[in-house]
Order: sequence, then structure tokens, then C-alpha cells
Amino acid sequence: MTTHGGPARTLDVRRLAKVSLVTVGVGVGAGLAGIAIVLVLTATAWLAFGHIPGERTLLASFQATPPWRRFAALLVAGMVGAIGWYLLRRGSAPVRTDEDIVAGARTPAAKTVADALLQMAVIGLGASTGRELAPRQLGALVGAWLSDRTGLTAGERRALVACGAGAGLAAVYDVPLGGAIFALEVLFLGLRTQAIVMAITTSAVAALIGRMLVPDRPLFELGTLEATPSLWVWALIAGPLFGLGGAWFTRSTGWLVQRRPSGTRILWVMPLVFAGVGLLAWPLPAVLGDGAALSSTAFDADTLLALLVLVIVVKLVATLATFASGAAGGTMTPSVAFGAALGALTGGLWSMLWPGTELAAFAVVGAAAFLASAIRAPITATVLVLEFTGQGLGFALPLLIAVAGSAAVGRLIEHTRITGAY
Repeated sequence: MTTHGGPARTLDVRRLAKVSLVTVGVGVGAGLAGIAIVLVLTATAWLAFGHIPGERTLLASFQATPPWRRFAALLVAGMVGAIGWYLLRRGSAPVRTDEDIVAGARTPAAKTVADALLQMAVIGLGASTGRELAPRQLGALVGAWLSDRTGLTAGERRALVACGAGAGLAAVYDVPLGGAIFALEVLFLGLRTQAIVMAITTSAVAALIGRMLVPDRPLFELGTLEATPSLWVWALIAGPLFGLGGAWFTRSTGWLVQRRPSGTRILWVMPLVFAGVGLLAWPLPAVLGDGAALSSTAFDADTLLALLVLVIVVKLVATLATFASGAAGGTMTPSVAFGAALGALTGGLWSMLWPGTELAAFAVVGAAAFLASAIRAPITATVLVLEFTGQGLGFALPLLIAVAGSAAVGRLIEHTRITGAY
């Protein structure tokens, strides 16, 4: 018994040690990939708009940039993106999303890296897509590469690919818990103990490395918001409505991506569309970028409701048109922006009947509710929005009320899940 059991235990320990080392390695790789992505995004945003993180918000940089320069930046983005994606999409080896890689699809490493960097350059120049897809793709690529070279099982490989995608998200936004929950809920790792440990480890390591460049503070600094009785009742009513909006947005972007221009058509369609978005940004700079500018507008208590309506409509047109033109990018951060803006808008109207709640509180709840339906992941949406806005667990209850209604409606009407569009 001892002779037989000893080697088995030795092999188990060796296996556990190898998986543990690879898990840490995936976190390190995803964190470094996140830093590379942020560097490209920061450099292009500085060149186009003079934006320096920490000095002022992205919205303030857009507003300080002359209108002709905003238009020129979008035009350049359209030309660069058109040429880049035309070249990347040639051949029989397409770039895959993180979900495809988790499912076992192979993605060409060089093309995937180039695609992720191209996404960041185009978004840094003002393109209206989310920046979260690229770090997830690179994190998933790191997980697949390390798993293949260390002889892990198919199950272990799938888990580490998913953890890598979540870790990439954690590194870029400094959301270690959100990245781990994303891997477990959105990429369907489940709640097995090993998967939970792997997800937490990779996201924590990646976020720690990402902090060498990403500020250790919430994406939106709002202070502590109060969950008032008015907010609770509004959340109960608004949740299902935001669920309809999130599901519609996801379905619409997916439909447009499936019909994007192929071949040489992208070479003229994308520059033309981006030039049109540049014209929209001439009077409304908040429509630029991945949605952070729109979110800042929504969180600002001084924003006029009529202006908010206009910006929501124009930003929606710009985002859908950008996906239709053939651009690759995520839908997560735009979903947060639309949810925040709709939350502030409807919350402002609600406050006329029941005053006493800050508009930012409505915006935070709206962001979580819209995102929950858009990605069909209520826990992930709640955690991410809490980390994005720096709110504590005391503010989680109204979010959960709205998210529950949103997720229920979203599950009824949405039968396909698209968290990133390629």
C-alpha cells in the first residue's frame, strides 16, 4: 500500500506544482500584455488629443481638442483600421475572440497580437468601440500558449485560457475581482474550487503587474453614494427596462458584425464611416472613445438632461456605425456607458417626482443593469460596476435589485451571447 501510494502522491504533487506555476505564469503574461495594450492606447490618445492619464479626464481632453483635430483623428483611425483589418483578415486563419479560444479554437498568435494592438490604436484615436476585447484576447492567447507548451490536459487548458482572458481584463482596468468573476461566470468555468483558485490567482497577479502603469484607483471617482428609498424603488422599476435595452444592444451589434464589409470594401467603408463619426464629434466630443467620455457626462451632476438625450442618441449611432464598418472591439464598456447615461436620464426625471437622490447613484445602478443584460452575466456586471466606480458593498443592494430584473428579462429575450465583437 505504501509503495503504491507514495509514487501516486508524488505524481499528484508534481502535477499540482506544475499547474500552479503555469497559473501564475498566465497571470504574469496577461499583466504584461495589459501593460503593452495600455501603452499603445495612452500613446495614441496623447498624440491625437494631448491626453495624459491622471491630469484630466478623457472627456476633458476631448473637449479641449479643436473640432478639426477630433475629425482628423477619426479620419486617420478609419484609414489605419481599414488597412490593418483588411490585411489581418486575409487568409484562412482568422483571429478569434477569447470565447472561441476557450471553446478550443486556434488563433494565429502574431495576427492576434497585431489585432489587439490595432484595436487599441484605433480606440486611442477616438473610435467608438470598447477596449476590453483586446486584453481578453491576449490573456486567452497567453493561457493557450503556456498550456500547450507544458502538456496540460484539455480541461486545464480550457480553464487557464478563460482565466487568462479574465486576467487581461483585470490588468487593464485594475479589477481583480471582476476579472476573476468574468472568467468563472461569462466563460463558464463554474464554481469548482480549482477553477476559483486559478481565476483569483491569475487576475490578482495580472492586476498587480498592471498597476505598474494603471492607476490604483477606480475608473470613475464618485465618492460614496447613498442608497436612498427612492433609488430602491426606481431600481425595481428600471431594471427590466434596462434589460430590454442591453439585450437589444447586444443583438444589434452582433447582427451588424455578421454583415460587416469584407475584402476590399472595408478600405473605403471604414474611412467613410469614421469620417461621419468625426463630424458628429465636431459639436459633441462625448461621442468619442470607448464610452468613458459618455460615462463621465452621465456621472456629472451638472449635465443637462436635454444634452444627455442628444449625446446618448448620437453615441448610439456612432457605436453601431463603427461596428458596421468592420471595426473590431468590445461591447462591454459601451454598455456601461449607455447604462450610466440612461440611468442618469431616467433618474433625473424620477427625481422630479421623488427628489433626494444623486444623479450619479442612478447612473451607477443603470450601468450595472444594462451591462448585466448585455453580457448575460449579472454577478460579473455587479462586481465590475462596483469596482469601476469605487462603491462598497453597502451600495450593492440597489444594484442587485436592478440587475435581477434586467437579467431576468435579458434571459427571456436573448438566446445568443456576444461580449466582444470581432
